[in-house]
Amino acid sequence: MTQPDIIQTILKDSNYHLDLFNTSEINDLRQKIEGNEKPFIYCPIRRKAIQLKPEELIRQLYAARLLNQYRYPKERVRFEHPVNFGREKKRADIVILDRDRPDTPYIIVEVKKPKLQDGKDQLRSYCNATGAPIAVWTNGQQISHYHRKDPNYFEEITDIPNIDQTLADILNERFTLKNLILKDKLATERKSLKDIILELEDEVLANAGVDVFEEVFKLIFTKLYDEFKSQDDKMFINRLLRQRINITIQETDQDYEVEHPDYEMLRRAVEAIPDDDFRLMEFRNTGQTDSELKTKIQHLFDEAKNQWKGVFPEYSTFELSDSHLSVCVSSLQDVKLFNSNLQIVDEAFEYLVSKSAKGEKGQYFTPRHVIDMCVKMLNPKRGEYMIDTASGSCGFPVHTVFKLTGTLFTNAEIPPDDKEHVLKVFGIDFDEKTVRVARTLNLIAGDGETNVLHLNTLDYERWSDNTDRNSRWIRTYGDGFERLKDLRAEKDQNRLFNFDILMANPPFAGDIKENRILHQYTLGFKGNGKAQSKVGRDILFIERNLDFLKPGGRMAIVLPQGRFNNASDKYIRDFIAEHARILAVVELDNNTFKPHTGTKTSVLFLQKWNDHPDDKSFFPKVEDYPIFFAVSEKGGKDNSGDYMYLQNSNGQYQLDENGHLIVDHDLHNHNGELPHGIAEASIEWAKSENLSFWEDTE
Repeated sequence: MTQPDIIQTILKDSNYHLDLFNTSEINDLRQKIEGNEKPFIYCPIRRKAIQLKPEELIRQLYAARLLNQYRYPKERVRFEHPVNFGREKKRADIVILDRDRPDTPYIIVEVKKPKLQDGKDQLRSYCNATGAPIAVWTNGQQISHYHRKDPNYFEEITDIPNIDQTLADILNERFTLKNLILKDKLATERKSLKDIILELEDEVLANAGVDVFEEVFKLIFTKLYDEFKSQDDKMFINRLLRQRINITIQETDQDYEVEHPDYEMLRRAVEAIPDDDFRLMEFRNTGQTDSELKTKIQHLFDEAKNQWKGVFPEYSTFELSDSHLSVCVSSLQDVKLFNSNLQIVDEAFEYLVSKSAKGEKGQYFTPRHVIDMCVKMLNPKRGEYMIDTASGSCGFPVHTVFKLTGTLFTNAEIPPDDKEHVLKVFGIDFDEKTVRVARTLNLIAGDGETNVLHLNTLDYERWSDNTDRNSRWIRTYGDGFERLKDLRAEKDQNRLFNFDILMANPPFAGDIKENRILHQYTLGFKGNGKAQSKVGRDILFIERNLDFLKPGGRMAIVLPQGRFNNASDKYIRDFIAEHARILAVVELDNNTFKPHTGTKTSVLFLQKWNDHPDDKSFFPKVEDYPIFFAVSEKGGKDNSGDYMYLQNSNGQYQLDENGHLIVDHDLHNHNGELPHGIAEASIEWAKSENLSFWEDTE
């Protein structure tokens, strides 16, 4: 058995991981392991050989970091330090003793409890019993650093002090966008935004007496604006990175032994960038009083509302108490929300709204890797108009913007030429909460303007209730609706439009029973012309979406698998074939929409027939043609609905060049991080079929 196998064998089937530690730290430990059947290591703190079980392995790795990186002397480090609880005595995993009071714990580290909440409860009891002001929990995959503000609240801090620092130094550290990039929790602590919100719920939100969705939304909205204000610094960083990384690549042939070479190279280049003139981040707890912090954050929120109008009322304020807001800010301040990947924001908001009407109506945020597959396969081009008719958080529109502009979700300004193309992308949704989320993301991705509209896509005959007579709606959505009106196929009617591309994941639970709505649709009637009493929402969306497309337009729509198989749904398949060519059918993995639903789904790709020979998109109807079929065998989620991430040979999660975890799936190649997937195979097929939207494409 080789040494690498020993480490993996020790950690196998445990809740401990190595993601937090770099290759050098792991190799140093590996070289000290002895024995195969019962591997052990000489512990420098206890000065004796210790058997290596999962908990002990993580303890040794983190203790080595305390000694080497933070430079604490061995004399101040204790393992299994006794903590008295009256007559009961427990033992803390690692303790750093106070410099001036050598019998008093200064920092307490918990590794025995591999789940965060268990570890945090244990730390709270230890800190309250000893008075220790700083605590750390880690399982080797995630890590949390806390300041014990008082017995009721643990506030997160960016890091623990090293031997030459105090807690005040950490709280008052000069913090710019450069620091946020280097200390982003999502990359350095392997946490998701959802994890952080769950912890905040346990800590303060559940008993705060506020609307959790609204308060967290305000916090994220304000945090995004704080990062947005540093866009000049972002542009400066980008310019230097382009120069320095290119030089580094040209001048070195070193094979970096790191979790991801490009990301590690990025970090090294960022560390070397001077930030003396950078703007200081404002969304931070820097040791001021709770009331002073709330005043600062409210002012920042007011600025954000003025910058990105139509998301919150002008008079809205934070409802959280001063102390609760302080805990929330401390938890979110080291999260970099502007990333090239919106999955982190989606996952958080999906959790927040899943208990509301959105989940009950069978509509869930579409995983980003599914969205990217659809965008790649439909190949939107500059100048084309795109819409999502059940837009949720607007994943399809935002990723279409990424494709059209080549600009990812960053806080850098979008060039004027690109804004023209951004304003050709639209989204519609009936759920007011998710429309506000979507508008926020689109306002930023589109640099100040958005075409995300709060409308019921299916009930287009009632749109005028808002578009003509609701002054508040008109103030918020009027500009976007005016742009939508320009795409009407017939003047003064909202049924037919001239979109080039449509991508949507409509609700696939529940039926429409209102006769007034059903009578607007061909699929609302049976083959004999008799009206149906109820029709599935997703069925009506098929017809409605085809109405949005111009002749020759193309579409991707997520549907329940039964629509492709059920004998009773043959009339739906006949309707589709009559109006469009079926380009492709991609069967998604059963876990794709878990944990919210286990409904089996597929993505249907269509191109609407166009019998007008004078049109550039001439696409005459034919009876016989090939179809691209694919089945996803690696969906990126496990049976519980948790994302599965790509791992390296050490069992660590790999990061892409932007510091994001890489979902392990087979839908596309994640910019070369994964093997070619279904999207790449479909593109080769589409080119071989000479499909019009892949013409003139290398």
